[in-house]
Amino acid sequence: MFILYALVIGLVIGFIAGGRPAGLAQLQFRWPWVMLGGLLVQVALFSELVAPRVGDAGPPIYAASTAAVVLAVIANRRITGMLVVALGAACNFAAIVANGGYMPASLDAIQGHGPVTTVYSNSVVSPDPALAPLTDIFALPAWLPFANVFSVGDVLIGVGVAIVIVAAMRRLPAEPGIGPVVSQHGGISGVGGPAGGPVGG
Repeated sequence: MFILYALVIGLVIGFIAGGRPAGLAQLQFRWPWVMLGGLLVQVALFSELVAPRVGDAGPPIYAASTAAVVLAVIANRRITGMLVVALGAACNFAAIVANGGYMPASLDAIQGHGPVTTVYSNSVVSPDPALAPLTDIFALPAWLPFANVFSVGDVLIGVGVAIVIVAAMRRLPAEPGIGPVVSQHGGISGVGGPAGGPVGG
């Protein structure tokens, strides 16, 4: 749930920077259903209903859904901040694949966040994981709502999401009737011209 804090922080910074929520409505994502579908699959995968029953199918489903999200994020790389999100998602994907479809968590990080689970989970304790710096080695304070362990990739995703929000909120929407228009006679007309005629002759 690390991303929830990124959403709040992005909105707060966006308001402080003089942005407007209306700018968020102008964001146009490519492959939105791929991105959303991958995330929803993971929510279901780690739910109390599915996790105890998924068995050996869990790791490949987790890896495939993460790959789908990474590809969808890369497809939106032209949106300010999405490259940072893509980098974070790629870091998480690399750690998951390198560890057989699991995201390892250090024991120090996971302590204080409930008992170690015995069912399939997105964070499992591993004494010697591959790509250890990219695994869940950090933890939010247990007193915070939705506190959990997180990785470097999660931090990058959070930073990228906040950048996307702030940049979108600060982007001024185009107002109709404003700006230069090329007339049929080759002149440039605009709001400042008399009766819509050419400006500057």
